[in-house]
Amino acid sequence: MTSDPKTEGARPRRKNMRAEEREKLIVEEAVRFFAEMGFEGQTRELAKRMGVSHAVIYRHFDSKDALIERVYDHVYLKRWNPEWEQLILDRDRPLSERMTQFYVAYAERVFEYDWVRIFVSSGLKSYGLTERYLDVIRSKIIEPAALELRASRGTPETPDISGGPAPEEIELFWGLHGAVFYIAIRKFVYNIPLEIDVEATVRATVANFFEGALRGARQSDTPAS
Repeated sequence: MTSDPKTEGARPRRKNMRAEEREKLIVEEAVRFFAEMGFEGQTRELAKRMGVSHAVIYRHFDSKDALIERVYDHVYLKRWNPEWEQLILDRDRPLSERMTQFYVAYAERVFEYDWVRIFVSSGLKSYGLTERYLDVIRSKIIEPAALELRASRGTPETPDISGGPAPEEIELFWGLHGAVFYIAIRKFVYNIPLEIDVEATVRATVANFFEGALRGARQSDTPAS
């Protein structure tokens, strides 16, 4: 017996659900839907997949943009760990250790199909979610790490962290962030099987970065002969 193509992929209707339960279900289904279809996916198709009327979605969300905003909150903001911000600033440990711990935890938290594909889709369709999230990464991780690296190059008594980081210092850490995140891009966007230990690869990526960054610092501090 073959399935009816009109109903295939649609979920059975769920009746007598409380409003908050229905809203949560819509958000969870929207995450999966937008990860697969991108933000150009239509809410009518989402409703069809859920087995509800189109009006049900707009009973809980005023617009598609409002639904996308909730998806952003559900996928990105709720996965952010505020302890990461303090970790970067903990000078009782070498910066390389701090960044390794951060990126291992970060990869464990965000290297997921829905997260990565929605992130990329948002960037391509100019919904602003990617830019907002990268602003968080920049202000909470990239800029503080750049200043911490600068401080580690000075004397412990008088680390030079006056002023904000220079564009070159910021770009250095964007390079590290991009190298780590590219692991997830290969798997969830390019669909390339990863025959690697992700944690070990992240650790090696950070270690290689600091070896190069510190070597560059030593060379720049050496007076020309």
